[in-house]
Amino acid sequence: MIILGVDPGTAVTGYGVVERRDSGAVALLECGVVRTEAGAPLPRRLREIHDGLAEVMGRHAVDVMAVEGVFFGKNVRTAIILGHGRAAALLAASLRDLPVAEYSPAEVKSAVVGTGRATKEQVQFMVQQLLRLKEPPRPADAADGVAVALCHCTAAALPTAAALRAGGAR
Repeated sequence: MIILGVDPGTAVTGYGVVERRDSGAVALLECGVVRTEAGAPLPRRLREIHDGLAEVMGRHAVDVMAVEGVFFGKNVRTAIILGHGRAAALLAASLRDLPVAEYSPAEVKSAVVGTGRATKEQVQFMVQQLLRLKEPPRPADAADGVAVALCHCTAAALPTAAALRAGGAR
């Protein structure tokens, strides 16, 4: 399964593409950021996010997109702007008929670091360790995109309630 993890933003959108093999091993295929033009009108920035992610999807046979959800902070305007970036990413997935999984920032951090209150540096370090990389992905937004993909690997590996009821997973 190939997973595109996305950490959305309107200035910088981080992404990571990982492959989860049948053996359970996970490998990093690509990571990076989509940077939008500073000061550009919001519609142009959203197009740049969409086009950048669509380009990444075109390079890989992505099976699913995992995207970080909006956090609820004190600044409503920031949350709304972040929502626009998420929408551009969701549109890119929808136009390719990709299923989308959404995870809160705390879920992503908890899956990768073990605590929902992890710092960006801790996320970078654990992504490096989990994927056995020589260096952590940079910038931090790229590491966050990889972390979202890794979170989905963890969630996808867990048995569902239906599978447990059917006796298919123990």
